[in-house]
Amino acid sequence: MSRKTELRWRGTVASRGLVLGPVVVRRSTEGTARRQGTPDEEWQALTDAVERTQQRLQGLAETADEMAAEVLEVQLAILDDEGLLDPAREAIEGGAPADRAWVDVLGDLIAVYEAEEDEYFRARAADLKDLRDSVLAALNGADEVPVATEGSTAILVDRELTPSRFLEMDWTRFRGAALTGGSATSHVAMLARSRGIPLLVGLDGDLSALPQAVEAVLDAEEGWLVLKPEEATRAAFGQAVAARAKEAEQQAAYLAQPAETAGGRRITVLMNVDDPGAVEALDPGHCDGIGLTRTEFLFTGSSLPDETTQYQVYAALVRWASGRPVTIRTLDAGGDKPIAGLTPDGEMNTFLGVRGIRLSLARPDVFRVQLRALARAAALGPLKVMCPMVTVPEEIVQVRELLSQVIMDLRTEGTACAMPQLGMMVEVPAAALRAGGFAVDFYSIGSNDLVQYVTATARDNGALAPLHNPRDPAVLELIGRVVKAGAAADREVSVCGDMAAEPEFLPILLGLGLSAVSVAPAALARVKATIARFDG
Repeated sequence: MSRKTELRWRGTVASRGLVLGPVVVRRSTEGTARRQGTPDEEWQALTDAVERTQQRLQGLAETADEMAAEVLEVQLAILDDEGLLDPAREAIEGGAPADRAWVDVLGDLIAVYEAEEDEYFRARAADLKDLRDSVLAALNGADEVPVATEGSTAILVDRELTPSRFLEMDWTRFRGAALTGGSATSHVAMLARSRGIPLLVGLDGDLSALPQAVEAVLDAEEGWLVLKPEEATRAAFGQAVAARAKEAEQQAAYLAQPAETAGGRRITVLMNVDDPGAVEALDPGHCDGIGLTRTEFLFTGSSLPDETTQYQVYAALVRWASGRPVTIRTLDAGGDKPIAGLTPDGEMNTFLGVRGIRLSLARPDVFRVQLRALARAAALGPLKVMCPMVTVPEEIVQVRELLSQVIMDLRTEGTACAMPQLGMMVEVPAAALRAGGFAVDFYSIGSNDLVQYVTATARDNGALAPLHNPRDPAVLELIGRVVKAGAAADREVSVCGDMAAEPEFLPILLGLGLSAVSVAPAALARVKATIARFDG
């Protein structure tokens, strides 16, 4: 009888999938040794490295989709802080080498941020770690991007994976990743899910003794990384892959059909849009319209987008939808999405600060430009405008007044326009508690932020994962209240957060009476299949 050789490491599923292949172990370091120069030379080397990192991040942001661009803009905003390098310069003038000064300064900041109670500052720790490693790599002339053999289906194994490194990796050679750190709600996890890259986080193994190229099974369905898999494990893997392929084929059969529960209840299935350019490759017949279009991607450059630029993007979406409704969310800046020259500097808690509709109303000069573009696009088809981070009914009253004003201006100018439906994101508990008191045409529940605010837990803090629970009775009670308020007023209520796309949560939402969801394009078939199995 042969001795067992396989080794199993337990992890948390962050992005589902199955992979068999050799591991590429990357043991993150703080850089390699370098020859120290004079203080002036060291300071110049550090500032040059920061500049190269800024250029690299800007290049990634310019070609990234909206979700990835948001992450990169946060890091660029941190690097733009004029006071960031002051402690490093002081250390260099005191005789420290540039790399050590940089690591020490960022290490101190990271420790401070990780110890904060506020979720915004804890979330920034991951961005600081990414910046630390990126600038260090530029300073030492190193390339930290892991490389896999051409044609392989390698599995990356590491302590952590930063957002910028994720975006630089060739995921045609790597088919999945497993991390000893990380969180299932982190930026990297969200990026992995949006691209269909299997990912485990929180592995309980020790990387220090793990050799390169060991064959492994990455089971990001049940939560295992199996090293040196035995024949029985290989056979089980093959069966799981076959079962998943069969399931995907069965789900695809629902894609072109209207979504309907087993009990005959019609459910509206809408699509979230992060990158408007990507919709051209999609069939509008696979969804009932667009339930969420994020517009932050338009505001990632060095200047704010003008009316024509915005109108062209919104108009293209309306034309693509071919008569189906298109919901466009007004600028949701702030929180973890700062925009240089627009979002306020120095806020102690940006998640509870001037963000979303609060920022738009504080900057009517910018908001009016967006509303004009939206009103013009509404003349082309059924366009709906959705306001984020609404807290009190008066905010919607102000938005409607501004929208009416810009429509009057456009008509006076002789420009074609129309009054779109006006709705709101329900993310703030106060708004959910009295949803019926808002003069809106529809509601869209942003479950990600709602869970965060109800449970007072950051989405990307792994230590708080048990508390960050979409099934929390308080969360479900608030969702149920909004659904009832919508039914009483004959207003559509949808959910556009992660809950809507997950088979474990979607039946709960349907059970609460929800009749509309908005999900990523990749989730449409799965969601329709889940709805078809729901007996209600």
